[in-house]
Amino acid sequence: METGGTFQFCIFGRRCGVCGGLSPSYAAPVNTTHENKSPWLRRFTTVPGGAAPLVCFPHAGGAATSFRPLSQALAPDVEVLAVQYPGRQDRRQERSLESIAELADAVVEALGPELPADCAFFGHSLGAVLAFEVARRYERQPGAAGPVRIFASARRAPSVDRDDRVHLRDDAGIIAEMQRLSGTDQEILADPELMALVLPTLRADYKAIESYRPAQDARVRCPITALVGDEDPVTTVHDAAAWHAHSAAGATVRVLPGGHFYLDPQIDAVAREVRTALGTHPGGTPVGTRT
Repeated sequence: METGGTFQFCIFGRRCGVCGGLSPSYAAPVNTTHENKSPWLRRFTTVPGGAAPLVCFPHAGGAATSFRPLSQALAPDVEVLAVQYPGRQDRRQERSLESIAELADAVVEALGPELPADCAFFGHSLGAVLAFEVARRYERQPGAAGPVRIFASARRAPSVDRDDRVHLRDDAGIIAEMQRLSGTDQEILADPELMALVLPTLRADYKAIESYRPAQDARVRCPITALVGDEDPVTTVHDAAAWHAHSAAGATVRVLPGGHFYLDPQIDAVAREVRTALGTHPGGTPVGTRT
């Protein structure tokens, strides 16, 4: 659903059967290094060989297309591979998954047994936790390398526990939460026909993130960059800084102007943070390697 030029909560895409007809470019499957044609992955830009791969995980109610602007901002130095969850856009006929574990297992299967060299993860909100759990799965596999870095955007660290129950609310309660996060056009929220289509998938996503309980020692080996808006109503700077406890390599925090969906208006600043952390520069190639 539209804010700042993109549809934040629209699970059917910027142009779909509900919002105006799905464009083929939004539905094209992506090929990773192992020639995977999984429905779970999307590529929006063509980049030269040697670009740093960045797997991006959307927020609750979000879709792969939410990362199209970031993909364009990072090209040609970084190749964005955006994850497409079931239950939205061209996958709207599929059952939405209701647990982070299910989602993480499915993403690992889609990406394959080995990540591309110098691969990093970027997750926004729910996607930050999912990126973390996918990374943990790769690090547990004998001989497999996890991502070189995780960018955890607009999400408190797993150790910051809150008893959120948005998924248990009635429809009006979920819509109220969407209004609080300021990620949705009011005209869309007032459209009962569209909301009837959106809410079941959104509820499933909220159930997945709100029922997530990490292991006490949940950590990754790679460094984490936590990104947060200075006016985010659900993730404070302190919440973001707590990601430090979940990385053996430590974490850094970057605070940007904006709320929970700071990402859209700050896309250029976010692209600079990604390039800096991955050791790339406009027109260049990654200079860092796995450690």
